[in-house]
Formats: sequence, C-alpha cells, structure tokens
Amino acid sequence: MGLNLQQKKTIVTNMHKMANLALSAIIADSRGIIANKINYLRKKSRKNGVIINVVRNNLLKLAFKNTQFECLKKKLSGPIIIAYSMEHPGSAARIFKNFSLKNKKFKIIGAALNSQSLSSSKIDLLAAMPTYKESIIQIITIMKEITLGKLLRILIAIKNK
Repeated sequence: MGLNLQQKKTIVTNMHKMANLALSAIIADSRGIIANKINYLRKKSRKNGVIINVVRNNLLKLAFKNTQFECLKKKLSGPIIIAYSMEHPGSAARIFKNFSLKNKKFKIIGAALNSQSLSSSKIDLLAAMPTYKESIIQIITIMKEITLGKLLRILIAIKNK
C-alpha cells in the first residue's frame, strides 16, 4: 500500500529535523541482508546514539534540502539504509563498518560530515575516531605512564647515589 501525500510530507519533515540535529550520516546498500540481521543492527545502533531509517530515495532527497547532508543526494540510488550519528560523529560509521565486515553483501555507499561527502578511506578514519570517553581513557593512561616513568627515574637516581 502506497503512502498518501500527507504521510510523505510527515516523513520528509521528520527526516529533515533529524538531518539538522545529526553530527554525521552514512548510507549503505542493504540488499541481500535478512531482516533479523537488520533488526540486530538497529538494536546495536540505539545503544550507541545512532538512528537508522529506511526511506525512499526521493523523500530523502527532499529531506536533505538545505542540510549538511545535501552532498549525499548524488549517491542515493537503489535500496539504501541511512544512519544518523546523534552523539558522536563516528558512531554510525563504526557500526556500519563492523556490520559490513561480518556481512559481505552490506556495502557502504557514502557518508557525510560537516557538509562534505567522505571517501571510503575517510569513512574508515571516521569509524576509527575515538569517542569522548575513549579519548579521556587514553589521556589518563598516557599521564599515568609519564608519571610512573618519572617516578622510576627518580627511584633509580636515588639508588645510584
């Protein structure tokens, strides 16, 4: 059953609002992936602040108008699934990248960040970008190592005297 005009307008409005709030977006071809795996992907994405939608390309093109994801319009063809990162720019890319490693039929088509379309190598970098929490842990670990190294040097100097 097709959508009526009012339903289409609602979808475009909701997708436009989401696009304005999102930090980044990534699109992929989901042909050949069974529904249970897509449901698993959706469940995992909700835990990480990522919103996944399957929307008709024409409606998505309308929703992207005057947003930072307008650069993805050219890549919208065929059945696609879109993910918006709401909390961390790399979370959607990380989820899609990990999912594509386990499911060979799942192909990442493109991504956008700060009004720029990203190449596949930059999508990999975006996926590898640490979250705020991971960055803090890395900084604390480095500080501990530096402090421990200084302490050891002091103790060795005291021993040598």
